[in-house]
Amino acid sequence: MTFEITVASADDVQRMARWAADEGWNPGNTDAYAFHAADPGAFLIGRLDGEPVTCISVVKYGQGFGFLGFYIARPAARGKGYGLKTWDAGMVRMAGRNVGLDGVPAQQANYRKSGFRLAWNNIRYEGPPPVGKAPAGVSLFDARSVPFDRLAAFDRRFFSEARDSFLAAWITLPERSAMVALRDGKLAGLAVMRSCQTTSRVGPLFADSPDIATALVSALATKMDARAVAIDVPDINKPGVALVESAGMKPSFETARMYTGANPDLDYAGLFGVTSFELG
Repeated sequence: MTFEITVASADDVQRMARWAADEGWNPGNTDAYAFHAADPGAFLIGRLDGEPVTCISVVKYGQGFGFLGFYIARPAARGKGYGLKTWDAGMVRMAGRNVGLDGVPAQQANYRKSGFRLAWNNIRYEGPPPVGKAPAGVSLFDARSVPFDRLAAFDRRFFSEARDSFLAAWITLPERSAMVALRDGKLAGLAVMRSCQTTSRVGPLFADSPDIATALVSALATKMDARAVAIDVPDINKPGVALVESAGMKPSFETARMYTGANPDLDYAGLFGVTSFELG
């Protein structure tokens, strides 16, 4: 049998998204288009005698950061070393970078063997969206109406490197809505809700305060007629956890955020929901 790892095609990236759905990760219906825009060479697929059986994404951001995701071996290919070979190929691409990932907690020990260490846990909460209006002096707008350079600068408070190509696609693709909060003409929040196979997901959810985060989710849920939503909340943001729990949302899934280097210097107090388990 011949096993070969190559850069994925656009069709392969769509296949990887379907595999992620099969694993119960509930990716957005159009997420894969933004994923491919982030770093086209970052998606690797392993074929056994020409049949796709493994995949991984290893997206480079800037000069020193990378994020690993989509690490999947199809059930029939597990336990035969093909997944590990795919992992090794991905890590070669990440050489010299601080690499992050969101992995299931059961795999933490394996990730530690590859040099990763736990930073925090992301907990997916699902249920009725929090309800609330924007606080005094804060207005909500469609994110596409704001100059993109301002959006990108705001995003950099919450992510290690610039990711303009990804962000531009993420806020404009079909089956989603993106909103910002403005206070005194300055950005005070950004949130995107997208339709998924099951519960609609919110990510990112960046805000200067819990009430702004609440207002953004509430407005998006109304706009998209979403009676239930899912938000992936870092457990280190205690007000964020309190926000979703007070709305009656319940934990449904968990990942371990791990890095090979130091934790990035981010605005963790404003990080109420991560953008994507796949790309960070």
